[in-house]
Amino acid sequence: MPYDYWFKPTKAIKTKDGIKSQSQRGAFAKNWWAQRWIAALERLVDSGRLSRGRSYARKGQVLSIEETNNGIAARVQGSQRTPYKIKIKIAPLTDAQWDKVVDGLAEQAIFSAQLLAGEMPQEIEQVFESAKVSLFPSQRYDLETDCSCPDYANPCKHVAAAHYILGERFDEDPFLIFRLRGRTQEQVMQELRKRRAGADKIAEEEAEEFEASIPLEDCIANYWEMGAPLEGFSVSIRPPAIEMPLIKRLGAASFVIEPGIESLLRDAYQTIEHKALQIAFQEQKEDSQAA
Repeated sequence: MPYDYWFKPTKAIKTKDGIKSQSQRGAFAKNWWAQRWIAALERLVDSGRLSRGRSYARKGQVLSIEETNNGIAARVQGSQRTPYKIKIKIAPLTDAQWDKVVDGLAEQAIFSAQLLAGEMPQEIEQVFESAKVSLFPSQRYDLETDCSCPDYANPCKHVAAAHYILGERFDEDPFLIFRLRGRTQEQVMQELRKRRAGADKIAEEEAEEFEASIPLEDCIANYWEMGAPLEGFSVSIRPPAIEMPLIKRLGAASFVIEPGIESLLRDAYQTIEHKALQIAFQEQKEDSQAA
C-alpha cells in the first residue's frame, strides 16, 4: 500500500435526496440577517473547508437540518456510507440580558411595528450592543459545533455545509436567531407589549395631570382663539417604514391562494402611495409659495 494512501482526499458519496442550496453561485444569503449568520461562520473556518462546505451545500450533500431544543441538528453525506451527524448551538442569552434587550426595543415604537410585521429591523443590532450582548455569534465561544466525522478541525466542511443551508433558512425565518438565543418571537413581543402598555399608561397619566393643571375657565375663555403659530411645526413626508403595514398586521388571508394577498395588492398599494406622496408634496409646495 503506498505511503501516501491515507493522505488522498476523500470523495463524498453522491445523493439524490439531499437539500440543495438555492444559491448555485455567488452569495448564499439574501437578507442582512442571513448574511450576518454566514459571516459568523466564515470568521471561524479556514478557506479550504469553507470552499468544500459550499460545494457540499450546492450539491445537496446535506440530507436533513432541523431545529431542536438544544440548537440545530443536521445530517451530511460524506465519503462514508453512514451520514455524519452535525450539531450547531449558539449560547443563549440570560433572562437578565434579554430584559435589557427588550427594554431597549421598547424605547422605540418602530421596533414593535416591524417585529409584529415579521421583519427584522437592521438597527436591532445596536439595541443588543447597548445591552452589552450580540444578536449573532461574535466570539468563538458563542458558537458550538460538532461533527461525527474524523476530521480534526472543528468546524469542518460538513459543519460548514450545514451552516450555509441554515443561512438560507434564516432568509425565510429571521426569528430563528431569536429562538437560538433563547426566546421566541412571541415571547419577545409579549414583553414588548407589556413595556409599551406601561409607557402609554404613564404618558396618559401625565397628560391628565397637565390638563388638570389648566383651569377649565381659561380653556373656555380662549376656546375660539388661535393657538401657537405653526411655523416651527415640522412635517416629514416619506413612505411608511413598513410596506403594507395594515395588511401584514392582519396576517395571511386563508381565503387567498399562493402567492398570497400581499403580492396581489402590492402594485395597488404602491400606486396609491406614490399618488399620495405626489399630492402631499404638491400641497406643501403650494403652501410654501403662498407664504
